[in-house]
Amino acid sequence: MTAASRSDSIGGGARVTDGPADKVRRLVLAMAPQPPAELSDDHRLVEDLGFDSLRLMELTVVLERAFALPRYRPEELVGVRRVDAVIALVSGTLAAAEQVGEVHG
Repeated sequence: MTAASRSDSIGGGARVTDGPADKVRRLVLAMAPQPPAELSDDHRLVEDLGFDSLRLMELTVVLERAFALPRYRPEELVGVRRVDAVIALVSGTLAAAEQVGEVHG
């Protein structure tokens, strides 16, 4: 059984491929104060998963370190309220870093 063919507890029919989105989901689920049986991209960080402001800051630091990202400014995090928004933020940052690397690399 390959990693791409095996399901994980992230739910919603999602597959584990060890890409950035899957890694984000695993980190969010691991850090959620109230983790669900199955994580959905529609889960809200505060209302559904029980994150408070301190735990959200910790999640931000964990994501920055896990993906070797630059530190996020508070204004970049405004509106990040659901799992899919966290995935979009990290994926967008990684894509921007790749473009800069291609230009300067």
